[in-house]
Amino acid sequence: MFRTTTGLILTVINADAQTVSFAGHIPWQAYEIGVFLIQRHDLVSIPIPCAHWFVPAGHSMILQQRWLVPCLALVVSIWQATFADDLSTVIAPAAKLQLVVDGCKFTEGPAADSEGNVYFTDQPNDRIVRIGVDGRVADFLKPAGRSNGMFFAPDGKLIACADEKNEMWAISTSDGTRERLFGEYDGKHLNGPNDVWVHPNGTMYFTDPFYKRPWWSHEQAPQEVEGLYRVSRDHAVIQREQEPFKRPNGIVGDAARSLLFVADIGDKKTYVYPIHADGTLGKRSLFCEEGSDGMTLDDDGNLYLTGNGVIVFRADGTRLGVIDVPENWTANVCFGGKDHSTLFITASDSVYSLSMQTYGIASNR
Repeated sequence: MFRTTTGLILTVINADAQTVSFAGHIPWQAYEIGVFLIQRHDLVSIPIPCAHWFVPAGHSMILQQRWLVPCLALVVSIWQATFADDLSTVIAPAAKLQLVVDGCKFTEGPAADSEGNVYFTDQPNDRIVRIGVDGRVADFLKPAGRSNGMFFAPDGKLIACADEKNEMWAISTSDGTRERLFGEYDGKHLNGPNDVWVHPNGTMYFTDPFYKRPWWSHEQAPQEVEGLYRVSRDHAVIQREQEPFKRPNGIVGDAARSLLFVADIGDKKTYVYPIHADGTLGKRSLFCEEGSDGMTLDDDGNLYLTGNGVIVFRADGTRLGVIDVPENWTANVCFGGKDHSTLFITASDSVYSLSMQTYGIASNR
């Protein structure tokens, strides 16, 4: 077994101990090459173009290793060229992850207003915190309804998943006044609104999984399913989408492309829905085999998922790479700052920022 500095594990397995003879030539011993990547504690099998390697049979192990090592070096180079992360097209040159805020209990729900000020939640401490474009950090709202995911509506109100009482709120950032929009579906409380996106036309979409909270008195989910919901512009009609989820979580949309992305963190998948002109959703398709807590998009169509760091996917669903974050869990992400070219990352008890070459999409500002 060989281990590279990139975490690649190479194993050479003489699985069936078969000797292969080619016409007019000496016998050769067949070896199978297994290639694995240790990626955040998971052992992932990597496909390679050469599944077997042949060496002269009957020779010493030392000689056989001399044959095998060049093959392994070739496999490493092929893997690095094919599978290695390349985030140079999205991260600004020489940019480093910067710690912006620490000392929280659990950060979530970052959302940027039109000026680039970023608001995030510290849910266990029941507060919403503001990071100004001038770098100043201060509490914006406390108590805050145990708010979780947030997003700015077209009218400038901050929409918050206030799951203390399983409600959706609209909050004025000028004075902190809040309006309860709704908290029930089909005559029953929502499970616990988790993340939200609002289309520029005012249509709202939110996920409603069930994560038992210590501030709740009930033990069972009020709704029979953990679902995705669509809400009319006047908030009078709430419709649950019928396609099933195990545990929906992160959500974000791109109005220009008429697409809605929804992560099923319970099933380790992210789906994409077409958005029709009336706000209804078409049949979903699988975008990638990766779940997510929170997510955002840039103006190139790249999708940023969270969990173990920030995982970046191109618009076609191919993976660009992972932005490593030095925390146990990365919960959510958004673009903010003066020109919306800074990535803000909520991770465990902290918030980080990273200068980017891309920008948050205009429809989400």
